[in-house]
Amino acid sequence: MKPSPFIYHDPRTLSDALSLLGGLDNAKVLAGGQSLMPMMNMRYAMPDHLVDLNRVEGLVGVTHSEGRLHVGSMTKQRDLEVSADVAAAFPLLREALRHVGHRQTRNRGTIGGSLCHLDPAAELPAVCLAAGADLHVAGTGGERTVAMTDFPLGFMTPAIRPDEIVTGISLPGWPEGHGFAFEEFARRQGDFAIVGVAVLIAADATGAIVRAAIALCGVADRPRRCPTAEAVLIGEQASPRALAAAAAEAGKIDATSDIHASAPYRAHLATVLTERALARAVGRLGRAP
Repeated sequence: MKPSPFIYHDPRTLSDALSLLGGLDNAKVLAGGQSLMPMMNMRYAMPDHLVDLNRVEGLVGVTHSEGRLHVGSMTKQRDLEVSADVAAAFPLLREALRHVGHRQTRNRGTIGGSLCHLDPAAELPAVCLAAGADLHVAGTGGERTVAMTDFPLGFMTPAIRPDEIVTGISLPGWPEGHGFAFEEFARRQGDFAIVGVAVLIAADATGAIVRAAIALCGVADRPRRCPTAEAVLIGEQASPRALAAAAAEAGKIDATSDIHASAPYRAHLATVLTERALARAVGRLGRAP
């Protein structure tokens, strides 16, 4: 299968890329291409223009400063997976990346491309949602910041305009010694997640949970945060009873059905995987990543 005809553009600066997007009709941005190119080959996507960001300056890199991890949108997923800064500041991101496709796709796929593609089964949007990340967006009208909680508008619909580009992602740090875990069930390693769960927790000196974040992917039309499940944990000791109660709340999510799994099965998986992820996160409390 082949894509429909299109004109290829290869800008070298962000301003040039934005000018192209602002002046062209039916243009698409090419990041890693691991989702867009198959969609073009199957003609699910039929852009007239393709604007390649791979040689645009200033969109790649990882820095850790002022308690936040800053990631350029065109940073390759494999580079994040092996980054010492990511391992030290946000190990949940590294753990989730091991579930993203295969190493070959992670060599090309970018974090910004995954967030903007916004596949409901994708791992990175769920991690960024749990983290409370901010997305930095540039467009012909200027720059703005979009909270990840406001970014998913619906099925594969991010809150950016056709003339805008996500330039970077900022993830607020969690306290040293926090617990983290990512759990996923898929038919095979590298397949789309039937259900995935990202968990972050922090406890005080007495062992009481003072902060919790739980986000699910694969269960609905977009990644979902689980505030009621998080609330169950706050102020509680990390006991099996408390973890099971929080997991039961996560399983109450309004799940969707498709050819891969029914809604009740997905809700069951949400419960099981959340409890499993919480237990692993608790086991990591107080440890170096």
